[in-house]
Amino acid sequence: QVPLVESGGGSVQAGESLRLSCTASGYTFRCMGWFRQAPGKEREGVAGIDRDGRISYVNSVKGRFTISRNNVKNTLSLQMNNLKPEDTSMYYCAAARYVGDCDAPTFNRGDFPYWGQGAQVTVSS
Repeated sequence: QVPLVESGGGSVQAGESLRLSCTASGYTFRCMGWFRQAPGKEREGVAGIDRDGRISYVNSVKGRFTISRNNVKNTLSLQMNNLKPEDTSMYYCAAARYVGDCDAPTFNRGDFPYWGQGAQVTVSS
């Protein structure tokens, strides 16, 4: 059974919006978040939310992206508004049952054992 299944993504023009969703199964994860990876670049944390609803973002998406989770349905979402070409990446949801801080700017991909399959987001100017 795959713990995380993603949906959403696509191709849009700059300034438009997209929504990513992730459905989890099996566990109530302490920390859930979104990473992204552009070709030739490292995978970076984008947004995180812990089980109690504490949220964090990297500076480049603050004010444009909104992360949310539903602990009853065990789902995670990322609403992305005012998208920019530099947001073009493969986006991955990730989850961890045991992790220190659920702080997106300091996310270490090695702390997350569970990953979605990835969703491509392409933003053209």
